[in-house]
Amino acid sequence: MRRLCVIAGFLAALTVTVADTLTLSAAVERSLKNYPSLRISEENVAAAAAGIQLARTAYLPRVDALAQANRATRNNVFGLMLPQSVIPSMSGPVIGTNNFGTVWGSALGVLVSWEPFDFGLRRASVEAAEAARAQTEAARKRTRFEIAAATADAFLTLAAAQQTVEAARAGVVRAEALKKITGALVTSELRPGADQSRAEAELAAARTLMIQTQQSVAVARASLAQFSGGEPAAIEIAIGGLLKAAPEATPFVADANPLVGEQKAAVETIAMQLRALERSYFPKFQVQGSAYSRGSGAELNGGRLGALNGLAPNVQNYALGLTVTFPVMDYASIRAKEAAQTAHIRAETARRDQLINDLKAQWNRATATVEGARLVALNTPVQVSSARAALDQATARYQSGLGAISEVAEAQRLLAQAEIDDSLARLSVWRALLGVAIAAGDLEPFVVEASR
Repeated sequence: MRRLCVIAGFLAALTVTVADTLTLSAAVERSLKNYPSLRISEENVAAAAAGIQLARTAYLPRVDALAQANRATRNNVFGLMLPQSVIPSMSGPVIGTNNFGTVWGSALGVLVSWEPFDFGLRRASVEAAEAARAQTEAARKRTRFEIAAATADAFLTLAAAQQTVEAARAGVVRAEALKKITGALVTSELRPGADQSRAEAELAAARTLMIQTQQSVAVARASLAQFSGGEPAAIEIAIGGLLKAAPEATPFVADANPLVGEQKAAVETIAMQLRALERSYFPKFQVQGSAYSRGSGAELNGGRLGALNGLAPNVQNYALGLTVTFPVMDYASIRAKEAAQTAHIRAETARRDQLINDLKAQWNRATATVEGARLVALNTPVQVSSARAALDQATARYQSGLGAISEVAEAQRLLAQAEIDDSLARLSVWRALLGVAIAAGDLEPFVVEASR
């Protein structure tokens, strides 16, 4: 038993988290598969598709069936009664009696109603439902685009954080080397003890910077895991493609942006709703057919049939006719609704134009950022080379007794910052290109190039 425990502990010690190495395209693909908000959009599309089917059912005839049995008095009276929903209707002649004797009554019938033509109202309703579905589909595309953009941004943030860690780690190595050199010189009494304290302080500062950059990596990895799924500790990324020369910026085409597409779909939906509204002020024609049977335990002379007479229908009728209705006084309200709908169309059209204008301005700013980032990326290697040469000279002067430790410390900090700037310079170009792609509404070329 003890041996089994030892073996189990040994195997547990060997267990490590298997890292999942992702390219940018793989991360985006996983996000589009796993992120819950996309499933919400897909279900909205399914609901809108069902709405089309619902609108098409208006072409079908309406069939209503009824079966009823009751026991009630049969007193009847002449006179008009306005339409209402409280007093039950009664058929048959007035027999001149007024008592509370009850009889059985029954009814069984079917009514079929069908609208043979509607001046395009049903077709307009179907088109409005189709436009609503197109709008939800555009919203789904916009959601996919936003998820992909957020994933790409999280990926670049993690890549930048990892590059910063490498630069910070190199700074720690140099600080440790300086501490060793200073310790040897202080031990040999060639330098004062204060130099060793300064070297230890510089080493602590370099380690603090590395800890901070490692914290940034953990936070960035958690952000990427939020979109792509999985445990943050199990995510590793392949950034080889991001260290290459960046491609040209994505051109701006307003109609290609999913945000613009969604707004255009919103305008089209309101326009189709207006079209259906315009076709609602027409007569309604209903072809109706009915077959029914009635039963009653009451006689014309006021007598009542006993037992179960009237409980089963025994008198049949049928009818076939055409009913025309026209909402004469609805004209004013329909005109007001049309005016409001037209105003909504103008407002949504203006919102679409404003969106295009804002995206174009965003694209211009991102393009300018790309050009500046490219120039910075060309300059940072010179900055690193010069900073490294300055550190070598300061270190040599310090070891020969001609310089102070503060010069070496300052040169180390300058080199560390230069290396961080250089490691982030090319990634900054890619991040600026991501901004251009987001404004242009087309992430595919960017993702493909970054994943090579």
